[in-house]
Amino acid sequence: MGEYVFDSFADEFGPEKVCYITEPGIGLKGIAVVDNTAAGPAIGGIRMAPDVTTEEVFRLARGMTWKNAMAGLSHGGGKSCIIADPKSPNKEALVRHFARGIANLTGYIPGPDMGTDETCMAWVRDEIGRSVGLSPVLGGIPLDEVGATGYGVAIAAEVIQDFTDVRLEGATVSIQGYGNVGQHAARFLVERGAILTIVADLDGTLYDPKGIDDVKLTAWMREKGGLTGFEGGELMPMDAFLDLECDIFVPAARPDVVDETTAHRLKCKVILEGANIPCTAGAEKILHERGILDVPDFVANAGGVICASVEYHGGTKKVAFDTIEEKVRENTAQVLEVCKRTGQMPRDAALGLAKQRVAEAMSYRRST
Repeated sequence: MGEYVFDSFADEFGPEKVCYITEPGIGLKGIAVVDNTAAGPAIGGIRMAPDVTTEEVFRLARGMTWKNAMAGLSHGGGKSCIIADPKSPNKEALVRHFARGIANLTGYIPGPDMGTDETCMAWVRDEIGRSVGLSPVLGGIPLDEVGATGYGVAIAAEVIQDFTDVRLEGATVSIQGYGNVGQHAARFLVERGAILTIVADLDGTLYDPKGIDDVKLTAWMREKGGLTGFEGGELMPMDAFLDLECDIFVPAARPDVVDETTAHRLKCKVILEGANIPCTAGAEKILHERGILDVPDFVANAGGVICASVEYHGGTKKVAFDTIEEKVRENTAQVLEVCKRTGQMPRDAALGLAKQRVAEAMSYRRST
């Protein structure tokens, strides 16, 4: 399960803790990484997937450190994963046992992520008394239901209009991964005048240059679980989205979808990273050299964790959406201003800002 790679990714920022949780009786295997808590307790989701590694969980946790710092939240970064199929028949048992395993990681506040939802977070809260992304009946703001991450992506899209020739009115959009983030990103972008022309998921790539009805597609996906059989558009091979032209590309699925090979194939003007670490470092360099603006994950998709923080501190959905708009708009503009002035890649500009903030938070800690 857990190849020991701590030495290969540890640095001055973290991680503070890397934990493995196992329960052989029910087949539980899990990983939790608390990266940095200098600004406050770490917030980060519990992912459920069968093929996650320790290094991937660390990369996701480190992304949360930068994301929370960029958003100006009083939280550090963490992430965890249950290594299992999210459709497992004993999902509740796995989640509850995993929650007990992280009970003593009091500096880590779990939330929903790929493969988990508000019901899972209710189970976690029932076990250890802390989680975010809860149902409203438990005083929460269900992140996936309200579309907090997708809303933030749309706000970032508004900002890029001031730095590129892309205008949301009439802009063609490609979304890879039509789950909770992708569906809401589509909804909010279409509301702003964009046209959804490409949707890629496990079944393949759905393409309609005249526009895909996002409302009908979302209803279909929630009922059927896949693109197959949807009336509207041509269903093409899974990787076809890489070769189809669009103005805005939103990767909203797993890490490293765009790598050094696929980066040469993308035909878009702007990338808004809806997923966490969807592009490799080498791919981002290629995209930059090709003149494609790539707004990094911990800037573009911060809406979810901003909403989680507002919930944790007792705020409402309205407060959450107002805060998302304020912070994502401000941070996207700040990063792109640095890029415009220095010629830096967006991730490098954003990392510079985030590292300054985390380093300042760390400077206030007791040294002995």
